[in-house]
Amino acid sequence: MAKALDGMKILDCTQWEAGTSCTEQLAFLGADVVKVEPPGRGETGRTVNLTREDMANGIDSWYFISLNANKKSITLNLKSAKGVEMFKEMAKKADVVVSNFVPGTMDELGVGYSVLSKINPKLIYAENSGFGKGGPYQDYASMDPIAKATGGAYSVVGLTTTPPLNPGATIGDTGSGMHMAIGVLAAYIYAQRTGEGQFVDQSMADAVINLMRVRMSATTYGPRIPAPRQTEPDVLKCKGDGPNDYAYAVISTDKHFEAAMKLIGRDDLLNSGLRTDRIARQARMSEIRQALEAWTKTKPKMEVFHTLAKLGIPAAPILDTVEVIDDPHFNQRGIIVEFNHAKRGKFKMPGCPIRLSKNDYEYRAAPLLGANTYEVLKEWLGLSKDDVDKLKAEKII
Repeated sequence: MAKALDGMKILDCTQWEAGTSCTEQLAFLGADVVKVEPPGRGETGRTVNLTREDMANGIDSWYFISLNANKKSITLNLKSAKGVEMFKEMAKKADVVVSNFVPGTMDELGVGYSVLSKINPKLIYAENSGFGKGGPYQDYASMDPIAKATGGAYSVVGLTTTPPLNPGATIGDTGSGMHMAIGVLAAYIYAQRTGEGQFVDQSMADAVINLMRVRMSATTYGPRIPAPRQTEPDVLKCKGDGPNDYAYAVISTDKHFEAAMKLIGRDDLLNSGLRTDRIARQARMSEIRQALEAWTKTKPKMEVFHTLAKLGIPAAPILDTVEVIDDPHFNQRGIIVEFNHAKRGKFKMPGCPIRLSKNDYEYRAAPLLGANTYEVLKEWLGLSKDDVDKLKAEKII
């Protein structure tokens, strides 16, 4: 079956997560993503949290595997003149080049936008960095927590009695990767229409700020007061002693409130002037939550979830990462996918979260280092097996 992005050719010079998450999603959607890695060691993410034994056996980290599915891998020494020359030749046939090295690295290698755009005027060049171009922070290095701290996300996580806490989801890394994918697709559509490529400048901190839009709304449109942290936990204790035996419920509308109070047998709260007075309910929300929690403590979290959800009340169990991977809904829907890795064997991990009615997905596990070097160099540069063997002997690949 044809894929949505069939025909899009991407040279992927990304590492870690902020860049790799972008190109992985584009690869899921059908783009031909060629990961360009240094000979010998490959991208740094391949060795994250590996044992010495795994490193000696050339086994890639789960971190790398989770971020590089559906891609091809070639090795190419971009610190050599021959390697740079080959990359430039490949760039002539590429639609997109993506990188997230420290700002200026690609320019120093001689394959920055100013060079490649002259070789291929239709080329889209996407760069993900901590703070983007322009502004006093542009040359500073960044990682996911840095983006979340400077983008405001840390400040709203935790309780008023705790220090700011790290939001668990990597919205600085993968969040910026998804934003960059949107930018690449927009530039790609523009290039198809006009024949003109362009530079896509994605900042990790910018992405976090965008994801903080609602929490910032009171500050941007109202009094200059920082968005607060919570005064008390908003989860409901459920039956069990596990660290995640909790549920979450939204009791906001009159209908939600009436259904919840009838369920737990609290007609006294229902008939105390709160039934149709949302402002009054908000003032007594702590009392209402305590009443609801007296009921949830007697039920497992999945029973709480299904009972409330069937009443039309937005609710959720607090699922840990193992529970998410095993959950029947997510497996049936197809966001949790079984992969088969050349060395790791079969395992499950998240697939593509975008569902297209006319395009299905064909999933492939992350490639071993250089696994596709010969086929890619043959297709892109017309090189023979002897040519490739010679380049390998010269340590160009």
